[in-house]
Amino acid sequence: MKIKVGVMGTSEGIFDPEVIKKVYKLGEEIAKHGCALLTGGCPGLPYEATKGAKAQGGITIGISPALTLEEHIKKYNSPVEGIDVMIYTGSGLMGREVIAVRSCDIIIIVGGRSGTLGEFAIAYDEGRPIGVLEGSGGIADEIKNFIAIIKKSTGSHLIYSPDPVELVTKLLETNRFNHIPK
Repeated sequence: MKIKVGVMGTSEGIFDPEVIKKVYKLGEEIAKHGCALLTGGCPGLPYEATKGAKAQGGITIGISPALTLEEHIKKYNSPVEGIDVMIYTGSGLMGREVIAVRSCDIIIIVGGRSGTLGEFAIAYDEGRPIGVLEGSGGIADEIKNFIAIIKKSTGSHLIYSPDPVELVTKLLETNRFNHIPK
């Protein structure tokens, strides 16, 4: 069975071209390692990872907040191109977070705002391996501060790196050798 790597992050806004390149490379690396890439089926940084994975022939999965394809496109203004499997939750943006995180073996945070913070909190409390693409902005660049405030051990292994290749490699090593699911 393929390892599922979730890329959670900012879905809209203006992105630094260098961050877009790094997130695209992240998707490529996930696919190169034979993993399936899972996102919230949204645009923005997670979609850049989807495009990178598809460029390498990878498998991509979207966890949609919508109930139908039409709602996914029209209400949530979200893409379908490049997503191999779309799961329609009908749960809205916040409701799909638990499904998305629990469907993954590994979570990677890129950029992010309140929704990504929720995904991080779920993954952290459930003891998942979590990667943080440093320098990608948003909450990704603040997670070390959150951990210092939280002061709670959950069994989650956090890996930080500004390099997508290093980040994926270290996360897969952690998942293989150190991760014991809660």
